[in-house]
Amino acid sequence: MSLYNPSRNQARQFLFDAWAKFKQTAVLSDLEKIAVEVMQMHPEYHAIFNAPERYLQQAYFPEMGETNPFLHISLHLSVIEQISIDQPPGIRAMHVKLREKYADAHLAYHDLIDCLAETIWQAQRHNSALDSAHYLKLLEQKISPS
Repeated sequence: MSLYNPSRNQARQFLFDAWAKFKQTAVLSDLEKIAVEVMQMHPEYHAIFNAPERYLQQAYFPEMGETNPFLHISLHLSVIEQISIDQPPGIRAMHVKLREKYADAHLAYHDLIDCLAETIWQAQRHNSALDSAHYLKLLEQKISPS
């Protein structure tokens, strides 16, 4: 598995394996611990993580109202990493403000995820790099809506 660019199946398998190790009370790596912590925040996905043979190849279609649980968990991991290294600069402070706004870290993560997903979508749509300034502007709007 490529550490920096895993395939869809490799990324999904990582989550399945971390969940299985957690359920077996096996030793988890630091990244697996974070992934399991996020998965625990989402009991609606537990049945999926308990059935890798059924869901490894599952397609999800947003236009049909389907949420991709693997993408959702991966976006959680992305924003947690961004906060931990404050990249883009200022995101850690914005996360603090969102946590204060909601008095709930999970809801704050979801605002970050929404803004990150929008920023990724814009980059893909325009075949461009991620626009950190746009990402931070979207977050600022979540903190102080006009």
